[in-house]
Amino acid sequence: MISEVSPYSSPDLTVFYDGSCPLCRREIAFYRRRDTSGRIRWTDVSTCSSEALAEGLSCGDALARFHVQRSDGALISGAGAFAELWLNTPGFRWVGCMARLTVIQWVLNHAYSIFLGWRPALQRLLS
Repeated sequence: MISEVSPYSSPDLTVFYDGSCPLCRREIAFYRRRDTSGRIRWTDVSTCSSEALAEGLSCGDALARFHVQRSDGALISGAGAFAELWLNTPGFRWVGCMARLTVIQWVLNHAYSIFLGWRPALQRLLS
């Protein structure tokens, strides 16, 4: 499922998420409620066609790891993708600024790698 932004503007950010993951759905729903300006395009990669994905992003990669694409075309994954999402989410911009700091980015990337190992078990608990 792809949410539309105004036909007169392009999104500031496109978020690619795994809508088949209960944990991911909950988290994305949290951020979608805060996207009151509608400047973020939300793309559920579990149900979309490969044409809806960013150039260079495979469905398998998109399902395995969180990705966003900025309006300048830059494709970002992992903790950096969360930093971009936070920068574009009202009330979380300060978190996004902090998450861009090198040392914070390093910690977040390691924490995200650990989370990815636990994700299948967490999905089973939540489904």
